[in-house]
Amino acid sequence: MAIPIAILDCDLLLHGRGHKTLDRFDLDSVPDNLLLTQFGFPREFILYLVEILREALCRRISQASMSRCVSNVTRALVEKAPTFITLNRDPSSTEQSFQEFQRVAGFPGVLGVLDCVQVTIKAPNSEDSSYVNKKGFHSVGCQLVCDARGLLLSAETHWPGGLRDTEVLERSALQKHLQDAEEGWLLGDRRYPLRKWLMTPMDCPESPEELQYNLAHTATHEIVDRTFRAIQTRFRCLDGSKGYLQYSPERSSSILLACCVLHNASLQSGLDAWTLERTDPLEQPESLEQRPEDRDSLAEELRKDLILKHFS
Repeated sequence: MAIPIAILDCDLLLHGRGHKTLDRFDLDSVPDNLLLTQFGFPREFILYLVEILREALCRRISQASMSRCVSNVTRALVEKAPTFITLNRDPSSTEQSFQEFQRVAGFPGVLGVLDCVQVTIKAPNSEDSSYVNKKGFHSVGCQLVCDARGLLLSAETHWPGGLRDTEVLERSALQKHLQDAEEGWLLGDRRYPLRKWLMTPMDCPESPEELQYNLAHTATHEIVDRTFRAIQTRFRCLDGSKGYLQYSPERSSSILLACCVLHNASLQSGLDAWTLERTDPLEQPESLEQRPEDRDSLAEELRKDLILKHFS
């Protein structure tokens, strides 16, 4: 069988059992077409990756060489991001998304769940305060959208940590892609503005229907939080409680995107998205303070109709 790159990722990089994993596979016996079909990576890349891991485990590789290897592997994975991370809007994919999300908590019309997360990095060499986030440490922002299974549909990993979630969304390719959507919506938390294509919770639910809407929204939106916690657990370099990425913002963003590619490759190889999920309590987001002129009256009417039709 073809080597599951997900097994290398989890077994080797996290748990230190890489030599046992690598010894179980004979890549020379795997046909080229099987490697290409399973992962979309050419045989040379898989062999290169495995050789790097074998050398690292045997401590036959210098720090400088390892750094070059990490750069080369990261670059190869980033180039594959459009293949592994994609938001399809064709009718078949849309209907499947609606059905899978509705089975979670009864929330209809969901295309994906949206969040922006922070990954801690070392302070840039320049006096650039744009990477200092609201908590006072340096980070890169990563805007994620995932489906009901935890598969990433969009991952924009290059944003300075000092930007607010709404600023990231306004500048992102995601908004340009979805703002003309005629059917369905994303779910975002209270940090985002209500839009026709982005449903947010009611700030102060007053009726049983509005409360039920909020409960269904929270249970569904939690999927993206769980997904990123699982990614942090699988890739410890992204877990800020264990330290931070010792690279420039640009390189840290590439490493983060490479981890997202490997996460999706893991799921497409049959792993459960939340096998390694942490159980930290979720951080409660602050509500967005909107000016009256920024409110979207059409979106408010759409949300009101949604509540009356599906949560009454």
